[in-house]
Amino acid sequence: MRTQEHIPVRLQDYRPYPFSISHVSLVFDLQPTRTIVTSRLIIDRKPHEWAKGEALQLDGVGLDLLSVEINGQPVTAQDYHLGEDGLTLKSVPDSFKLETKVAINPAANTALSGLYMSAGRFCTQCEAEGFRHITFWPDRPDVMSRFHVRVEAPEADFPSLLSNGNRVAIGQYDDGRHWAAWDDPHPKPSYLFALVAGGFDMLEDQFVTRSGRTVDLCIYVDKGAASRAIYAMDALKRSMTWDEEVFGREYDLDMFNIVAVSDFNFGAMENKGLNIFNSALLLADETTATDADYEAIEAVVAHEYFHNWSGNRVTCRDWFQLSLKEGFTVFRDQEFSADQRSRAVKRIKDVKALRARQFPEDSGPLAHPVRPKSYVKIDNFYTATIYEKGAEIIRVLQTLVGRDAFLEGANLYFDENDGTAATIEDWLHAMRTATGNQLHGIERWYDQAGTPCLEAISDYDAATQKLTIRFQQSTPDTPGQSSKSWVPLPISMAFFGPDGAPLQLRLAETDIAADDWLIPMASTSLELQFEGVADRPVVSYMRGFSAPVRLITNHSDADLALLAACDTDPFVRWESTQTIARNTLLSVAQSLAAG
Repeated sequence: MRTQEHIPVRLQDYRPYPFSISHVSLVFDLQPTRTIVTSRLIIDRKPHEWAKGEALQLDGVGLDLLSVEINGQPVTAQDYHLGEDGLTLKSVPDSFKLETKVAINPAANTALSGLYMSAGRFCTQCEAEGFRHITFWPDRPDVMSRFHVRVEAPEADFPSLLSNGNRVAIGQYDDGRHWAAWDDPHPKPSYLFALVAGGFDMLEDQFVTRSGRTVDLCIYVDKGAASRAIYAMDALKRSMTWDEEVFGREYDLDMFNIVAVSDFNFGAMENKGLNIFNSALLLADETTATDADYEAIEAVVAHEYFHNWSGNRVTCRDWFQLSLKEGFTVFRDQEFSADQRSRAVKRIKDVKALRARQFPEDSGPLAHPVRPKSYVKIDNFYTATIYEKGAEIIRVLQTLVGRDAFLEGANLYFDENDGTAATIEDWLHAMRTATGNQLHGIERWYDQAGTPCLEAISDYDAATQKLTIRFQQSTPDTPGQSSKSWVPLPISMAFFGPDGAPLQLRLAETDIAADDWLIPMASTSLELQFEGVADRPVVSYMRGFSAPVRLITNHSDADLALLAACDTDPFVRWESTQTIARNTLLSVAQSLAAG
């Protein structure tokens, strides 16, 4: 029984791993109650002063260690320490080959972390720290290696043997067992490892990349369910095309596989070349599925595919950077869905979800920054803040620098960090370098918890024909954080006259005039003055929900009615209608309460 206290993991304590593991070869002899895993690692000590003399520490939980060898020579028990959390070898060469052999019991793995059984099939889930339940390994995302995997199992029970990368060989034994070898040429962290073995029906297709390569696509499903995967296959192909056309990202393997399983803790998982889905988020019966079901399948298939670049080719250095892959990828799947369907409707749905899930989290006892300073269990940080607020920060960046510049920054980020484990600082560096925009204060979006409140008060002086707008932002205290600083806000605005027509206004004491404004707010307060305004205008604020804030204005119901009827921004029209309805209901409730 494990009795030690959980010690918080802190961002400030991060240290690089002292060894690099260029290649790993894994052999799985699959049996439901006793699977043998043989691991062969090529290890080199990093050429830094701080790495000299460091012991080799490998994570491992619930493993029955059978043998350890270094460079083909057995390591005796007195030369290593085997604890309940892992294996430590104190004296190791600077370059060596390490082989370990362990036994695990997938059938008894009811936590569904690592290798487990689901409906008579082998399946894995390794994010965030599941790989340590499979073999001894430095189970952290900044250790990236090339994986070669050989899977062996009885063919009658497990006809399909799947893992990451490309299948490079298959074979059979005389005893009814067979094997498949998989090679992934791209370095990846252990959380992206995947293995599936079992009997499935398959839906197969192909995709031709923009460079002319043919990629074999396959979705593995329960017997008789292949027809229910047709829409998911279509969504996958559209996702691959979209990522090429919009972000310039081409798929990089010869095959892409998806497996649907009924017992899966996550909704879906982006394992390199072998995505694993909960069946409910992949399969649809056209006789019973709703539009919402199809939208969800499309979004989740896209999300997991987009991780191939934003998460796999460029992963996160540590779990504090989780939103670097998840927030960015949520933004990418939102943009994909917006392009596939109605951009206006998609934006409204995303804002409704943000307000329903993330805003309450940000104002409650569990409020935390998008990049927390510490955690006890990383599994507890797969939250709406990391995903949805993280996506909104990416959108804030895009709005501040412009769409074209943002895409240049994203491509620079991919190119500079390909094959590495990156940080939020790496992401912002690419954005600043590509756009020339220093984005002052943008880190606060990642470091501060809480939803900013933006107060926008307009005052029209008919005598001087001047319109003054005063903005004030603040972020409330949250557990462990007080005295919040300002965050950069892109304030998207427009103006409408009494007849509902758009107005072009001129900023006071300048020649700058426009009918659509984007004001970057980089302070606690901001005052804007427009002159030559013949009639009192109605201001349309935060068009497209240009930042994740709570907005307070001095709009009257008449102002809101005009915006609902005439605003050219669909989000503001919807928001104005919602506000009118809410005000009406509250007024009626107050009247009834007063008797």
